[in-house]
Amino acid sequence: MTRRLARILLAVIFVAALLGPAISGRSYSEQYRDSAGEPPSARFPLGTDDLGRDRFARLLWGSAVSLALAPGAALLATLLGAVAGAIAGWKGGWIERALGLCADLFLSLPWLFLLLAVRALLPLDTHPGASLAITFLLLAALGWAGPSRVFRACVLAVRRSDFLLQAKACGTAGWRLLWRYLLPSLIPAARAQFAVAIPLFVLSEANLSLLGLGVAEPLPSLGGLLAELQDYASIPSRPWVLAPAAVLAAVTLGFHAGFGAREEPS
Repeated sequence: MTRRLARILLAVIFVAALLGPAISGRSYSEQYRDSAGEPPSARFPLGTDDLGRDRFARLLWGSAVSLALAPGAALLATLLGAVAGAIAGWKGGWIERALGLCADLFLSLPWLFLLLAVRALLPLDTHPGASLAITFLLLAALGWAGPSRVFRACVLAVRRSDFLLQAKACGTAGWRLLWRYLLPSLIPAARAQFAVAIPLFVLSEANLSLLGLGVAEPLPSLGGLLAELQDYASIPSRPWVLAPAAVLAAVTLGFHAGFGAREEPS
């Protein structure tokens, strides 16, 4: 029941984030200079920021950016990990050792600090669209190593299985073995890795944007909206600025409860 409710919550958040910008009818960059710094009202449900921008509209746009970026990066990282792991497990030999060493190297490095270092080497005054693409590609390029080890283990299990040996004995070879026996066995692992990677990338993007190294202004993201919380002394008088943190926590907990490991009954 908890798992189902968590998935429903995630679905509601995703639909609201993706359709909200169109429904709100307001741009994330439009400034209402005569209403700068206003508290929540009927006109502005979450008030306005210091530049007079509608917080609620920016929250919808930022959620849409982050919740579109993270699944896209998770999908690409899962595909890269699947290709690397499948090649390593299927070919074996020096190819398996080389890909395994690359994956171990990526996993041994401090992942978040590596992400920050690589992003910091790139220009900071980039176009918002370019910063979005850079963040997307960085998350995917640095997140393939973990899934690759899972896929490699799956492929090794298939390679050593009796049904694959019987298929080879019956004359099945080449691409037919891959399409008929290998790929179907990777689908459950791919679903699990994809679901696990999304909240990880949501938090990673939030960390990057919070430090000014992610999605560039004026395009909002959940991490960029969290930057206001650095003025923590003003939070008690402006609790509505916690809305992006609430959305981020709901997404993370929703994925954990909705797609986390199921407890086995004792």
